[in-house]
Amino acid sequence: MNSLLAVPEFAFAFVAMLGVLITVHEFGHFAAAKLCGVRVLKFSIGFGPAIGLGRFRLAWHRGGTDYVIAWFPLGGFVRMLGDTSEEAVGDRTEEPDWRGDPALESQTLGAKPLWQKLFIIGAGPAMNLLLPVLVMWGTLAAGVDRPVAQLGAVERGSPAEAAGLRPGDRIVAVDGTPVRWWDEVEQAVRERPAGRVSLELERGEGAAAVHERVSLDVASRPGLGIFRESKDVGWLGLQHPRQKAVVGVTSAESPAAKAGLRSGDRVLAVAGAPVEDWTGFARAYESAAPGSPVALRIERGPDDARETLEVAVPALGSLDRLGAIPAVVLVAAVTPGMPAAEAGIRPGDLIVAVDGAPIGSFSTFQETVFASKGRTLEVQVARDGTTHSVRVTPRRTTTDVAGAEEELYLIGIQGENAILTGAVALDRELNPLIALPRAASLTAQATSVFLQGLKKLVFGEISRKNLGGPIEIARQSQLALQRGFQDFLQLLVMISINLGILNLLPIPILDGGQALVYTVEAVKRGPLSPRTREIVQQVGIVFLVALMGFAFWNDLSRHWAGFLDWLRGLT
Repeated sequence: MNSLLAVPEFAFAFVAMLGVLITVHEFGHFAAAKLCGVRVLKFSIGFGPAIGLGRFRLAWHRGGTDYVIAWFPLGGFVRMLGDTSEEAVGDRTEEPDWRGDPALESQTLGAKPLWQKLFIIGAGPAMNLLLPVLVMWGTLAAGVDRPVAQLGAVERGSPAEAAGLRPGDRIVAVDGTPVRWWDEVEQAVRERPAGRVSLELERGEGAAAVHERVSLDVASRPGLGIFRESKDVGWLGLQHPRQKAVVGVTSAESPAAKAGLRSGDRVLAVAGAPVEDWTGFARAYESAAPGSPVALRIERGPDDARETLEVAVPALGSLDRLGAIPAVVLVAAVTPGMPAAEAGIRPGDLIVAVDGAPIGSFSTFQETVFASKGRTLEVQVARDGTTHSVRVTPRRTTTDVAGAEEELYLIGIQGENAILTGAVALDRELNPLIALPRAASLTAQATSVFLQGLKKLVFGEISRKNLGGPIEIARQSQLALQRGFQDFLQLLVMISINLGILNLLPIPILDGGQALVYTVEAVKRGPLSPRTREIVQQVGIVFLVALMGFAFWNDLSRHWAGFLDWLRGLT
Protein backbone atom coordinates (compact mmCIF):
# COMPACT_ATOMS: atom_id res chain seq x y z
CA MET A 1 0.00 0.00 0.00
CA ASN A 2 2.94 2.30 -0.63
CA SER A 3 0.79 4.20 -3.13
CA LEU A 4 -1.20 5.52 -0.16
CA LEU A 5 1.72 7.84 0.49
CA ALA A 6 0.42 9.86 -2.44
CA VAL A 7 -2.56 10.93 -0.31
CA PRO A 8 -3.89 13.73 -2.54
CA GLU A 9 -3.94 11.50 -5.63
CA PHE A 10 -5.45 8.64 -3.64
CA ALA A 11 -8.20 10.86 -2.22
CA PHE A 12 -8.89 12.55 -5.56
CA ALA A 13 -9.29 9.25 -7.40
CA PHE A 14 -11.57 7.85 -4.69
CA VAL A 15 -13.79 10.93 -4.42
CA ALA A 16 -13.96 11.35 -8.21
CA MET A 17 -14.99 7.73 -8.68
CA LEU A 18 -17.62 7.63 -5.92
CA GLY A 19 -18.77 11.18 -6.61
CA VAL A 20 -19.74 10.37 -10.19
CA LEU A 21 -21.38 7.05 -9.31
CA ILE A 22 -23.39 8.39 -6.36
CA THR A 23 -24.49 11.54 -8.18
CA VAL A 24 -25.71 9.54 -11.16
CA HIS A 25 -27.54 7.05 -8.93
CA GLU A 26 -29.26 9.63 -6.76
CA PHE A 27 -30.08 11.82 -9.75
CA GLY A 28 -32.04 8.89 -11.14
CA HIS A 29 -34.23 8.79 -8.03
CA PHE A 30 -34.50 12.60 -8.00
CA ALA A 31 -35.52 12.97 -11.66
CA ALA A 32 -38.03 10.10 -11.46
CA ALA A 33 -39.59 11.58 -8.31
CA LYS A 34 -39.96 14.97 -9.99
CA LEU A 35 -41.53 13.37 -13.09
CA CYS A 36 -44.06 11.55 -10.90
CA GLY A 37 -44.99 14.69 -8.94
CA VAL A 38 -43.35 13.65 -5.67
CA ARG A 39 -41.98 16.52 -3.63
CA VAL A 40 -38.24 16.17 -3.00
CA LEU A 41 -37.13 17.73 0.27
CA LYS A 42 -33.41 17.00 0.03
CA PHE A 43 -30.88 15.79 -2.55
CA SER A 44 -27.63 14.90 -0.76
CA ILE A 45 -24.38 13.63 -2.24
CA GLY A 46 -22.58 12.09 0.73
CA PHE A 47 -23.67 11.81 4.35
CA GLY A 48 -23.34 14.18 7.28
CA PRO A 49 -23.21 17.97 7.31
CA ALA A 50 -22.57 20.01 4.19
CA ILE A 51 -18.93 20.63 3.25
CA GLY A 52 -17.94 24.13 4.21
CA LEU A 53 -15.70 26.54 6.05
CA GLY A 54 -17.07 29.38 8.12
CA ARG A 55 -20.28 30.67 6.56
CA PHE A 56 -19.56 29.06 3.20
CA ARG A 57 -21.38 25.77 2.62
CA LEU A 58 -21.81 23.49 -0.38
CA ALA A 59 -25.56 23.65 0.13
CA TRP A 60 -28.35 25.63 -1.45
CA HIS A 61 -32.15 25.70 -1.61
CA ARG A 62 -34.10 25.87 -4.84
CA GLY A 63 -37.61 24.92 -5.87
CA GLY A 64 -38.49 23.53 -2.46
CA THR A 65 -35.46 21.20 -2.38
CA ASP A 66 -32.27 21.39 -0.31
CA TYR A 67 -29.19 20.44 -2.36
CA VAL A 68 -26.19 19.31 -0.30
CA ILE A 69 -22.68 18.00 -0.93
CA ALA A 70 -21.70 16.39 2.38
CA TRP A 71 -18.43 15.41 4.02
CA PHE A 72 -18.67 11.62 3.89
CA PRO A 73 -18.67 10.44 0.23
CA LEU A 74 -19.67 6.82 0.91
CA GLY A 75 -23.23 7.25 -0.30
CA GLY A 76 -26.04 9.73 -0.76
CA PHE A 77 -29.80 9.96 -0.62
CA VAL A 78 -32.89 11.68 -1.97
CA ARG A 79 -35.44 12.46 0.74
CA MET A 80 -39.01 12.64 -0.52
CA LEU A 81 -42.12 13.86 1.24
CA GLY A 82 -43.52 11.02 3.33
CA ASP A 83 -40.39 8.91 2.86
CA THR A 84 -39.85 6.46 5.74
CA SER A 85 -36.57 4.94 4.56
CA GLU A 86 -33.59 4.73 6.93
CA GLU A 87 -31.85 7.72 5.32
CA ALA A 88 -35.01 9.84 5.61
CA VAL A 89 -35.59 8.93 9.26
CA GLY A 90 -32.03 9.91 10.14
CA ASP A 91 -32.17 13.18 8.19
CA ARG A 92 -32.90 16.38 10.11
CA THR A 93 -34.47 18.29 7.23
CA GLU A 94 -37.77 19.70 8.40
CA GLU A 95 -40.74 18.00 6.76
CA PRO A 96 -44.00 19.94 6.37
CA ASP A 97 -47.07 18.41 8.05
CA TRP A 98 -48.83 16.87 5.06
CA ARG A 99 -51.33 14.75 6.95
CA GLY A 100 -54.82 16.16 6.47
CA ASP A 101 -53.67 18.41 3.61
CA PRO A 102 -54.86 16.79 0.34
CA ALA A 103 -52.59 18.97 -1.82
CA LEU A 104 -49.45 18.02 0.11
CA GLU A 105 -50.52 14.42 0.63
CA SER A 106 -50.79 13.95 -3.13
CA GLN A 107 -47.09 14.89 -3.37
CA THR A 108 -45.96 12.14 -0.99
CA LEU A 109 -44.30 8.96 -2.18
CA GLY A 110 -46.89 6.82 -0.40
CA ALA A 111 -49.76 8.40 -2.34
CA LYS A 112 -48.42 7.29 -5.69
CA PRO A 113 -49.50 4.10 -7.48
CA LEU A 114 -47.24 1.05 -7.36
CA TRP A 115 -45.84 1.53 -10.86
CA GLN A 116 -44.67 5.05 -10.01
CA LYS A 117 -43.09 3.86 -6.74
CA LEU A 118 -41.22 1.13 -8.61
CA PHE A 119 -40.23 3.62 -11.31
CA ILE A 120 -38.77 5.99 -8.72
CA ILE A 121 -36.99 3.22 -6.81
CA GLY A 122 -35.64 1.57 -9.97
CA ALA A 123 -34.46 4.81 -11.56
CA GLY A 124 -31.28 4.91 -9.42
CA PRO A 125 -29.97 1.48 -10.43
CA ALA A 126 -31.19 2.13 -14.00
CA MET A 127 -29.01 5.25 -14.18
CA ASN A 128 -26.03 3.21 -12.98
CA LEU A 129 -26.66 0.80 -15.84
CA LEU A 130 -27.22 3.63 -18.33
CA LEU A 131 -23.99 5.40 -17.38
CA PRO A 132 -21.76 2.63 -18.86
CA VAL A 133 -23.67 2.87 -22.14
CA LEU A 134 -23.03 6.61 -22.29
CA VAL A 135 -19.37 6.23 -21.30
CA MET A 136 -18.80 3.55 -23.94
CA TRP A 137 -20.66 5.61 -26.53
CA GLY A 138 -18.37 8.56 -25.76
CA THR A 139 -15.32 6.28 -25.90
CA LEU A 140 -16.35 4.98 -29.32
CA ALA A 141 -16.92 8.52 -30.55
CA ALA A 142 -13.51 9.64 -29.30
CA GLY A 143 -11.84 6.47 -30.56
CA VAL A 144 -9.54 4.05 -28.82
CA ASP A 145 -6.48 2.14 -30.05
CA ARG A 146 -7.30 -1.55 -30.33
CA PRO A 147 -5.25 -4.60 -31.42
CA VAL A 148 -6.17 -5.65 -34.96
CA ALA A 149 -6.43 -9.24 -36.21
CA GLN A 150 -2.87 -9.41 -37.52
CA LEU A 151 -0.32 -12.03 -36.49
CA GLY A 152 2.69 -10.68 -34.65
CA ALA A 153 4.25 -14.11 -34.15
CA VAL A 154 3.54 -17.79 -34.73
CA GLU A 155 4.59 -20.20 -31.98
CA ARG A 156 7.05 -23.01 -32.65
CA GLY A 157 5.46 -26.44 -32.92
CA SER A 158 1.94 -25.02 -33.13
CA PRO A 159 -0.95 -25.92 -35.47
CA ALA A 160 -0.60 -22.45 -37.00
CA GLU A 161 3.06 -23.06 -37.87
CA ALA A 162 2.22 -26.46 -39.38
CA ALA A 163 -0.48 -24.81 -41.52
CA GLY A 164 1.97 -22.26 -42.88
CA LEU A 165 0.67 -19.13 -41.17
CA ARG A 166 3.23 -16.32 -40.96
CA PRO A 167 3.77 -13.17 -38.90
CA GLY A 168 2.11 -10.27 -40.69
CA ASP A 169 -0.83 -12.33 -41.97
CA ARG A 170 -4.16 -10.58 -41.44
CA ILE A 171 -7.15 -12.68 -40.39
CA VAL A 172 -10.25 -11.28 -42.08
CA ALA A 173 -12.77 -14.01 -41.23
CA VAL A 174 -13.20 -16.93 -38.82
CA ASP A 175 -15.51 -19.68 -40.08
CA GLY A 176 -16.93 -17.21 -42.58
CA THR A 177 -17.66 -14.52 -39.96
CA PRO A 178 -15.78 -11.27 -40.72
CA VAL A 179 -13.42 -10.13 -37.96
CA ARG A 180 -11.33 -7.01 -37.52
CA TRP A 181 -10.02 -7.13 -33.97
CA TRP A 182 -7.67 -9.56 -32.25
CA ASP A 183 -9.99 -10.34 -29.33
CA GLU A 184 -12.58 -11.63 -31.82
CA VAL A 185 -10.06 -14.14 -33.18
CA GLU A 186 -8.77 -15.11 -29.74
CA GLN A 187 -12.25 -15.70 -28.32
CA ALA A 188 -13.32 -17.79 -31.32
CA VAL A 189 -10.26 -20.05 -31.00
CA ARG A 190 -10.25 -20.43 -27.20
CA GLU A 191 -13.91 -21.42 -27.14
CA ARG A 192 -13.44 -24.52 -29.32
CA PRO A 193 -10.78 -26.84 -27.85
CA ALA A 194 -10.21 -29.93 -30.02
CA GLY A 195 -12.48 -28.48 -32.70
CA ARG A 196 -11.80 -27.27 -36.20
CA VAL A 197 -11.66 -23.72 -37.51
CA SER A 198 -11.45 -22.07 -40.92
CA LEU A 199 -9.44 -18.86 -41.22
CA GLU A 200 -9.51 -16.48 -44.15
CA LEU A 201 -6.15 -14.74 -44.45
CA GLU A 202 -4.90 -11.67 -46.26
CA ARG A 203 -1.17 -11.69 -47.01
CA GLY A 204 0.84 -8.86 -48.54
CA GLU A 205 0.04 -5.20 -49.13
CA GLY A 206 -2.03 -3.25 -51.63
CA ALA A 207 -2.43 -4.70 -55.10
CA ALA A 208 -0.01 -7.53 -54.25
CA ALA A 209 -2.21 -8.76 -51.39
CA VAL A 210 -3.51 -12.30 -51.78
CA HIS A 211 -6.34 -14.07 -49.96
CA GLU A 212 -6.06 -17.61 -48.69
CA ARG A 213 -8.41 -19.88 -46.74
CA VAL A 214 -6.84 -22.28 -44.22
CA SER A 215 -8.61 -24.98 -42.21
CA LEU A 216 -6.92 -26.03 -38.96
CA ASP A 217 -7.48 -28.50 -36.14
CA VAL A 218 -7.63 -26.56 -32.89
CA ALA A 219 -5.44 -28.09 -30.20
CA SER A 220 -6.72 -28.40 -26.62
CA ARG A 221 -4.57 -27.42 -23.66
CA PRO A 222 -5.09 -26.39 -20.02
CA GLY A 223 -5.89 -22.72 -19.64
CA LEU A 224 -7.78 -20.23 -17.52
CA GLY A 225 -11.30 -18.88 -17.84
CA ILE A 226 -12.34 -15.30 -17.24
CA PHE A 227 -12.54 -15.91 -13.47
CA ARG A 228 -9.14 -17.66 -13.36
CA GLU A 229 -10.78 -21.09 -13.19
CA SER A 230 -8.86 -23.93 -14.85
CA LYS A 231 -10.44 -25.23 -18.06
CA ASP A 232 -9.45 -26.64 -21.43
CA VAL A 233 -9.05 -23.94 -24.07
CA GLY A 234 -8.46 -23.98 -27.80
CA TRP A 235 -4.96 -23.17 -29.02
CA LEU A 236 -3.48 -22.53 -32.46
CA GLY A 237 -0.23 -20.80 -31.47
CA LEU A 238 -1.27 -17.37 -32.75
CA GLN A 239 0.28 -14.37 -31.04
CA HIS A 240 -0.59 -10.70 -31.50
CA PRO A 241 2.58 -9.19 -29.93
CA ARG A 242 5.70 -9.29 -32.07
CA GLN A 243 8.73 -11.18 -30.84
CA LYS A 244 11.93 -9.24 -30.19
CA ALA A 245 15.01 -10.40 -32.07
CA VAL A 246 16.40 -12.05 -28.93
CA VAL A 247 18.29 -15.26 -29.69
CA GLY A 248 17.99 -18.59 -27.94
CA VAL A 249 20.81 -21.14 -28.43
CA THR A 250 20.06 -24.66 -27.18
CA SER A 251 23.12 -26.61 -28.39
CA ALA A 252 26.84 -25.91 -28.08
CA GLU A 253 27.34 -27.85 -31.32
CA SER A 254 25.06 -25.58 -33.37
CA PRO A 255 26.57 -23.17 -35.94
CA ALA A 256 25.09 -20.28 -33.91
CA ALA A 257 26.98 -21.32 -30.76
CA LYS A 258 30.20 -21.97 -32.64
CA ALA A 259 29.96 -18.49 -34.18
CA GLY A 260 29.75 -16.97 -30.68
CA LEU A 261 26.01 -16.38 -30.21
CA ARG A 262 24.51 -16.93 -26.76
CA SER A 263 21.00 -17.13 -25.41
CA GLY A 264 19.82 -13.60 -24.62
CA ASP A 265 21.78 -11.86 -27.40
CA ARG A 266 19.59 -9.22 -29.06
CA VAL A 267 20.16 -8.73 -32.79
CA LEU A 268 20.23 -5.06 -33.77
CA ALA A 269 21.30 -5.32 -37.42
CA VAL A 270 21.94 -7.91 -40.15
CA ALA A 271 24.62 -7.00 -42.71
CA GLY A 272 24.39 -3.39 -41.52
CA ALA A 273 20.59 -3.18 -41.96
CA PRO A 274 18.69 -2.54 -38.69
CA VAL A 275 16.08 -5.10 -37.63
CA GLU A 276 13.28 -4.49 -35.16
CA ASP A 277 11.75 -7.87 -34.43
CA TRP A 278 12.30 -11.61 -34.92
CA THR A 279 10.46 -11.64 -38.23
CA GLY A 280 12.69 -8.89 -39.61
CA PHE A 281 15.78 -10.74 -38.38
CA ALA A 282 14.65 -14.04 -39.96
CA ARG A 283 13.87 -12.41 -43.33
CA ALA A 284 17.14 -10.50 -43.42
CA TYR A 285 19.16 -13.61 -42.56
CA GLU A 286 17.32 -15.83 -45.06
CA SER A 287 17.97 -13.31 -47.85
CA ALA A 288 21.76 -13.44 -47.34
CA ALA A 289 23.74 -15.02 -50.15
CA PRO A 290 24.67 -18.63 -49.23
CA GLY A 291 28.32 -19.47 -48.69
CA SER A 292 29.33 -16.12 -47.23
CA PRO A 293 29.35 -15.03 -43.58
CA VAL A 294 26.51 -12.82 -42.35
CA ALA A 295 27.51 -9.93 -40.09
CA LEU A 296 25.26 -9.52 -37.06
CA ARG A 297 25.42 -6.55 -34.72
CA ILE A 298 24.19 -7.73 -31.33
CA GLU A 299 23.63 -6.38 -27.85
CA ARG A 300 24.66 -8.48 -24.85
CA GLY A 301 24.47 -8.17 -21.09
CA PRO A 302 22.10 -6.66 -18.52
CA ASP A 303 20.39 -3.32 -19.12
CA ASP A 304 22.85 -1.41 -16.95
CA ALA A 305 25.94 -2.95 -18.58
CA ARG A 306 25.10 -3.68 -22.20
CA GLU A 307 27.82 -4.12 -24.78
CA THR A 308 27.54 -4.08 -28.55
CA LEU A 309 29.38 -6.76 -30.48
CA GLU A 310 29.84 -7.85 -34.10
CA VAL A 311 29.37 -11.57 -34.77
CA ALA A 312 29.78 -13.32 -38.14
CA VAL A 313 27.56 -16.36 -38.66
CA PRO A 314 27.39 -18.67 -41.68
CA ALA A 315 24.58 -18.15 -44.22
CA LEU A 316 22.63 -21.40 -44.04
CA GLY A 317 19.31 -20.21 -45.45
CA SER A 318 17.24 -20.39 -42.27
CA LEU A 319 17.59 -19.70 -38.57
CA ASP A 320 16.57 -23.31 -37.81
CA ARG A 321 19.67 -24.56 -39.63
CA LEU A 322 21.74 -21.96 -37.82
CA GLY A 323 20.45 -23.31 -34.48
CA ALA A 324 18.86 -20.07 -33.32
CA ILE A 325 15.35 -19.93 -31.88
CA PRO A 326 13.43 -16.99 -30.38
CA ALA A 327 14.16 -16.68 -26.66
CA VAL A 328 10.54 -16.45 -25.56
CA VAL A 329 11.05 -17.59 -21.95
CA LEU A 330 14.48 -16.33 -20.92
CA VAL A 331 14.74 -16.32 -17.14
CA ALA A 332 15.67 -12.88 -15.79
CA ALA A 333 15.24 -13.56 -12.07
CA VAL A 334 14.35 -16.45 -9.77
CA THR A 335 12.54 -15.98 -6.45
CA PRO A 336 14.37 -17.71 -3.58
CA GLY A 337 12.39 -20.45 -1.87
CA MET A 338 9.98 -20.87 -4.79
CA PRO A 339 9.65 -24.07 -6.88
CA ALA A 340 11.87 -22.85 -9.75
CA ALA A 341 14.75 -22.09 -7.37
CA GLU A 342 14.27 -25.43 -5.61
CA ALA A 343 14.42 -27.20 -9.01
CA GLY A 344 17.71 -25.49 -9.85
CA ILE A 345 16.51 -23.01 -12.49
CA ARG A 346 18.81 -19.97 -12.69
CA PRO A 347 18.78 -16.50 -14.26
CA GLY A 348 19.91 -16.77 -17.88
CA ASP A 349 18.29 -20.18 -18.41
CA LEU A 350 16.15 -20.60 -21.51
CA ILE A 351 12.94 -22.61 -21.06
CA VAL A 352 12.20 -24.39 -24.34
CA ALA A 353 9.51 -27.00 -23.56
CA VAL A 354 7.03 -28.16 -20.92
CA ASP A 355 5.92 -31.80 -20.75
CA GLY A 356 7.57 -32.38 -24.11
CA ALA A 357 5.65 -29.60 -25.92
CA PRO A 358 7.69 -26.67 -27.33
CA ILE A 359 7.04 -23.31 -25.70
CA GLY A 360 6.50 -20.65 -28.34
CA SER A 361 5.52 -17.66 -26.19
CA PHE A 362 5.81 -16.45 -22.63
CA SER A 363 2.01 -16.12 -22.38
CA THR A 364 1.55 -19.80 -23.29
CA PHE A 365 4.13 -20.84 -20.68
CA GLN A 366 2.57 -18.57 -18.06
CA GLU A 367 -0.95 -19.90 -18.62
CA THR A 368 0.34 -23.48 -18.53
CA VAL A 369 1.76 -22.84 -15.06
CA PHE A 370 -1.35 -20.97 -13.86
CA ALA A 371 -3.64 -23.79 -14.99
CA SER A 372 -1.46 -26.62 -13.64
CA LYS A 373 -3.48 -26.98 -10.39
CA GLY A 374 -0.18 -27.81 -8.72
CA ARG A 375 0.61 -30.71 -11.04
CA THR A 376 4.35 -31.38 -11.43
CA LEU A 377 5.65 -30.13 -14.77
CA GLU A 378 8.56 -31.53 -16.76
CA VAL A 379 10.41 -28.38 -17.83
CA GLN A 380 13.15 -28.50 -20.46
CA VAL A 381 15.87 -25.93 -19.81
CA ALA A 382 18.78 -24.86 -22.05
CA ARG A 383 21.92 -23.59 -20.28
CA ASP A 384 25.43 -23.00 -21.65
CA GLY A 385 24.74 -24.99 -24.82
CA THR A 386 23.25 -28.04 -23.13
CA THR A 387 19.62 -28.98 -22.53
CA HIS A 388 18.31 -30.82 -19.49
CA SER A 389 14.95 -31.45 -17.83
CA VAL A 390 13.85 -30.51 -14.32
CA ARG A 391 10.64 -31.30 -12.44
CA VAL A 392 8.85 -28.25 -11.10
CA THR A 393 5.69 -28.27 -8.98
CA PRO A 394 3.86 -24.90 -9.12
CA ARG A 395 2.78 -23.55 -5.76
CA ARG A 396 -0.42 -21.62 -5.03
CA THR A 397 0.75 -18.14 -4.11
CA THR A 398 -0.84 -14.76 -3.50
CA THR A 399 0.43 -12.30 -6.09
CA ASP A 400 -0.39 -8.87 -7.47
CA VAL A 401 -2.15 -8.90 -10.86
CA ALA A 402 -2.83 -5.44 -12.33
CA GLY A 403 -3.13 -3.97 -8.83
CA ALA A 404 -5.36 -6.73 -7.42
CA GLU A 405 -4.21 -9.60 -5.23
CA GLU A 406 -4.97 -13.06 -6.61
CA GLU A 407 -4.04 -16.62 -5.67
CA LEU A 408 -2.34 -18.33 -8.61
CA TYR A 409 -0.09 -21.31 -9.19
CA LEU A 410 3.44 -19.94 -9.66
CA ILE A 411 6.97 -21.29 -9.93
CA GLY A 412 8.75 -18.04 -9.04
CA ILE A 413 10.50 -16.75 -12.16
CA GLN A 414 10.56 -13.43 -13.93
CA GLY A 415 11.10 -13.51 -17.69
CA GLU A 416 12.99 -11.05 -19.84
CA ASN A 417 10.64 -8.75 -21.73
CA ALA A 418 10.92 -10.26 -25.20
CA ILE A 419 7.84 -8.85 -26.92
CA LEU A 420 6.93 -5.73 -28.87
CA THR A 421 3.51 -4.17 -29.42
CA GLY A 422 1.54 -5.72 -32.25
CA ALA A 423 -0.48 -3.90 -34.90
CA VAL A 424 -3.22 -1.57 -33.61
CA ALA A 425 -5.84 0.63 -35.25
CA LEU A 426 -8.23 3.31 -34.05
CA ASP A 427 -11.64 1.88 -33.17
CA ARG A 428 -13.88 4.88 -33.70
CA GLU A 429 -17.57 5.17 -34.54
CA LEU A 430 -19.25 8.56 -34.97
CA ASN A 431 -22.59 7.30 -36.29
CA PRO A 432 -24.88 7.12 -33.22
CA LEU A 433 -27.12 4.56 -34.95
CA ILE A 434 -24.14 2.19 -34.91
CA ALA A 435 -22.29 3.41 -31.82
CA LEU A 436 -25.25 3.29 -29.39
CA PRO A 437 -26.17 -0.36 -30.09
CA ARG A 438 -22.49 -1.28 -29.79
CA ALA A 439 -22.24 0.57 -26.47
CA ALA A 440 -25.39 -1.16 -25.21
CA SER A 441 -24.04 -4.54 -26.33
CA LEU A 442 -20.71 -3.96 -24.56
CA THR A 443 -22.58 -2.96 -21.39
CA ALA A 444 -24.72 -6.09 -21.61
CA GLN A 445 -21.61 -8.25 -21.98
CA ALA A 446 -19.96 -6.61 -18.96
CA THR A 447 -23.19 -7.03 -16.94
CA SER A 448 -23.34 -10.71 -17.87
CA VAL A 449 -19.76 -11.20 -16.70
CA PHE A 450 -20.56 -9.45 -13.41
CA LEU A 451 -23.63 -11.66 -12.83
CA GLN A 452 -21.59 -14.79 -13.51
CA GLY A 453 -18.97 -13.60 -11.04
CA LEU A 454 -21.62 -12.77 -8.42
CA LYS A 455 -23.10 -16.26 -8.77
CA LYS A 456 -19.67 -17.88 -8.40
CA LEU A 457 -18.96 -15.71 -5.35
CA VAL A 458 -22.25 -16.68 -3.67
CA PHE A 459 -21.75 -20.40 -4.32
CA GLY A 460 -18.08 -20.33 -3.28
CA GLU A 461 -16.69 -21.12 -6.74
CA ILE A 462 -14.36 -18.14 -6.41
CA SER A 463 -12.81 -16.94 -3.17
CA ARG A 464 -14.79 -14.44 -1.10
CA LYS A 465 -11.45 -12.77 -0.45
CA ASN A 466 -12.01 -11.15 -3.85
CA LEU A 467 -14.73 -9.01 -2.26
CA GLY A 468 -13.35 -5.50 -1.76
CA GLY A 469 -14.53 -2.57 0.31
CA PRO A 470 -13.92 1.19 0.21
CA ILE A 471 -10.15 0.87 0.65
CA GLU A 472 -9.87 -1.48 -2.31
CA ILE A 473 -12.15 0.72 -4.43
CA ALA A 474 -9.98 3.70 -3.58
CA ARG A 475 -6.79 1.79 -4.35
CA GLN A 476 -8.07 0.49 -7.68
CA SER A 477 -9.31 3.99 -8.57
CA GLN A 478 -5.86 5.43 -7.92
CA LEU A 479 -4.10 2.69 -9.90
CA ALA A 480 -6.52 3.12 -12.81
CA LEU A 481 -5.98 6.88 -12.80
CA GLN A 482 -2.20 6.35 -12.84
CA ARG A 483 -2.51 4.06 -15.88
CA GLY A 484 -4.58 6.64 -17.74
CA PHE A 485 -8.02 8.19 -18.13
CA GLN A 486 -9.22 5.32 -20.32
CA ASP A 487 -8.48 2.77 -17.58
CA PHE A 488 -10.21 5.01 -15.04
CA LEU A 489 -13.33 5.08 -17.23
CA GLN A 490 -13.23 1.28 -17.61
CA LEU A 491 -13.16 0.87 -13.82
CA LEU A 492 -15.96 3.44 -13.50
CA VAL A 493 -18.06 1.35 -15.90
CA MET A 494 -17.49 -1.88 -13.96
CA ILE A 495 -18.23 -0.34 -10.54
CA SER A 496 -21.31 1.40 -11.93
CA ILE A 497 -22.66 -1.93 -13.21
CA ASN A 498 -21.77 -3.46 -9.82
CA LEU A 499 -23.67 -0.74 -7.99
CA GLY A 500 -26.68 -0.96 -10.30
CA ILE A 501 -27.08 -4.73 -10.02
CA LEU A 502 -26.45 -4.96 -6.28
CA ASN A 503 -29.02 -2.23 -5.57
CA LEU A 504 -31.65 -4.26 -7.41
CA LEU A 505 -31.21 -7.26 -5.10
CA PRO A 506 -34.29 -7.81 -2.87
CA ILE A 507 -32.41 -6.95 0.31
CA PRO A 508 -34.09 -4.60 2.82
CA ILE A 509 -32.64 -1.06 2.82
CA LEU A 510 -31.40 -1.45 -0.77
CA ASP A 511 -33.54 -0.25 -3.70
CA GLY A 512 -34.56 -3.81 -4.56
CA GLY A 513 -35.69 -4.37 -0.97
CA GLN A 514 -37.74 -1.16 -1.03
CA ALA A 515 -39.36 -2.25 -4.28
CA LEU A 516 -40.24 -5.59 -2.68
CA VAL A 517 -41.85 -3.85 0.32
CA TYR A 518 -43.96 -1.63 -1.95
CA THR A 519 -45.02 -4.68 -3.96
CA VAL A 520 -46.05 -6.59 -0.81
CA GLU A 521 -48.04 -3.55 0.37
CA ALA A 522 -49.82 -3.37 -2.98
CA VAL A 523 -50.69 -7.07 -2.84
CA LYS A 524 -52.06 -6.85 0.73
CA ARG A 525 -53.81 -3.55 -0.14
CA GLY A 526 -52.39 -1.74 2.83
CA PRO A 527 -49.13 -0.51 4.35
CA LEU A 528 -46.97 -2.71 6.51
CA SER A 529 -47.18 -2.01 10.20
CA PRO A 530 -44.53 0.30 11.67
CA ARG A 531 -43.18 -2.67 13.67
CA THR A 532 -42.86 -4.83 10.53
CA ARG A 533 -41.12 -2.02 8.64
CA GLU A 534 -38.76 -1.54 11.57
CA ILE A 535 -37.86 -5.26 11.60
CA VAL A 536 -37.36 -5.32 7.84
CA GLN A 537 -35.07 -2.28 8.00
CA GLN A 538 -33.12 -3.75 10.91
CA VAL A 539 -32.58 -7.00 9.00
CA GLY A 540 -31.36 -5.00 6.02
CA ILE A 541 -29.02 -2.93 8.15
CA VAL A 542 -27.55 -6.01 9.85
CA PHE A 543 -26.99 -7.69 6.49
CA LEU A 544 -25.46 -4.58 4.94
CA VAL A 545 -23.21 -3.91 7.94
CA ALA A 546 -22.06 -7.55 7.92
CA LEU A 547 -21.33 -7.41 4.19
CA MET A 548 -19.48 -4.11 4.48
CA GLY A 549 -17.63 -5.38 7.54
CA PHE A 550 -16.50 -8.49 5.67
CA ALA A 551 -15.36 -6.40 2.69
CA PHE A 552 -13.57 -3.97 5.01
CA TRP A 553 -11.87 -6.88 6.78
CA ASN A 554 -10.66 -8.12 3.40
CA ASP A 555 -9.28 -4.64 2.75
CA LEU A 556 -7.42 -4.60 6.06
CA SER A 557 -6.11 -8.13 5.54
CA ARG A 558 -4.68 -7.15 2.15
CA HIS A 559 -3.12 -3.87 3.21
CA TRP A 560 -2.55 -4.01 6.98
CA ALA A 561 1.24 -4.26 6.81
CA GLY A 562 1.43 -1.43 4.30
CA PHE A 563 -0.96 0.65 6.39
CA LEU A 564 1.26 0.25 9.46
CA ASP A 565 4.30 1.29 7.39
CA TRP A 566 2.37 4.35 6.25
CA LEU A 567 1.49 5.28 9.85
CA ARG A 568 5.13 4.88 10.90
CA GLY A 569 6.13 7.21 8.09
CA LEU A 570 3.85 9.91 9.54
CA THR A 571 5.47 9.80 12.99
